[in-house]
Amino acid sequence: MRDEFLPYALPLIEEDDIAEVVDTLKSNWITKGPKTAEFEQRFAAYVGAKHAVALNSCTAALHLSLVSSDIGPGDEVITTPMTFAASANVVIHAGATPVFADIDPVTMNIDVNKIREKITPRTKAIIPVHIAGHPCEMEEILAIAREHNLLVLEDAAHAVYTQYKGRMVGSIGSATAFSFYATKNLVTGEGGMVTTDDAELADKIRVISLHGMSRNAWNRYTAAGSWFYEVLYPGYKNNMTDIQAALGLTQLEKLERMQGLRREIAARYNDAFSQTDALETPVELDYARHAWHLYIIKLNLETLSIDRAQFIEELKAEKIGTSVHFIPVHLHPYYREKFGYKRGDYPQAEGTFDRIISLPLYPRMSKEDVSDVIAAVRGIVERSRR
Repeated sequence: MRDEFLPYALPLIEEDDIAEVVDTLKSNWITKGPKTAEFEQRFAAYVGAKHAVALNSCTAALHLSLVSSDIGPGDEVITTPMTFAASANVVIHAGATPVFADIDPVTMNIDVNKIREKITPRTKAIIPVHIAGHPCEMEEILAIAREHNLLVLEDAAHAVYTQYKGRMVGSIGSATAFSFYATKNLVTGEGGMVTTDDAELADKIRVISLHGMSRNAWNRYTAAGSWFYEVLYPGYKNNMTDIQAALGLTQLEKLERMQGLRREIAARYNDAFSQTDALETPVELDYARHAWHLYIIKLNLETLSIDRAQFIEELKAEKIGTSVHFIPVHLHPYYREKFGYKRGDYPQAEGTFDRIISLPLYPRMSKEDVSDVIAAVRGIVERSRR
């Protein structure tokens, strides 16, 4: 058994990251400024989008994309129940109604056929979520969107680095929202980004993200700036800061290296767990380049004498941290009480939830850490067979 507890997730912060943040602190420009602009430009180039707007979270990126697309009261937005609640919460924040479509149990992503069943005259957008970093079936989703004139807003919180049929996520839908939260593949502590090819949408998001002040109001304190600004919309306070962007710049430079480490860990897990009938390992379908933000195993509970909760407790006793992604949104109290959802409404999401565990997967893990996770999982399986 390990001597120390292995956390479920840790960021990889190195000396170059620290130096860049210190440089920002010494520059006296610590809020939104030149490094935020540089991060936007480099990130847009990385994903192949024409525009990028840096924000304080992926949640803000989703919310402002909806608001800037004039989605609001009376409208419906289709998304998946197998996601973090923010994907649906933002629809409510915009004044619209979230509508869930069940998942494909293989990829855990939204089932395209279920999307079609949920479209009504009030449907205005689809929010596909690339769970764990595996892309959704974007060609089919885009075809549905064209047929019904819908916005496609990709929730790519897990999908920095993900590709769909050779195209980078971030360059496919109407707009894409990324997360740079502390556990993500690219971290800024807190932070997010919207990418889009729509210049008007990008401009509106940029303005709305900073109180609705007229464009370029952020530089009014520079020698070239002006004190004058106008409020064009009743905006929000969702901008990124240069402190966050400094970290984002160095993280982006090392992203390919960090992704290589993630792939190595995922491959070791796949090799170790694919030979047992008690576990299902994650897929990477032919059209996909997986970002391996999460490594989610599915327990075949009929082969085991313990349930998922006990399996997690056994791993904790072995000093291995885990998580579960996710409790389906419709099962949370607010959604049950507000919309009348109940168990049985989305059987694929519910059945998947009951048997999934997310194992540690991050670049700071040593080879020994990975071996410890493998040994712990295998040991619990063997001790718990029916």
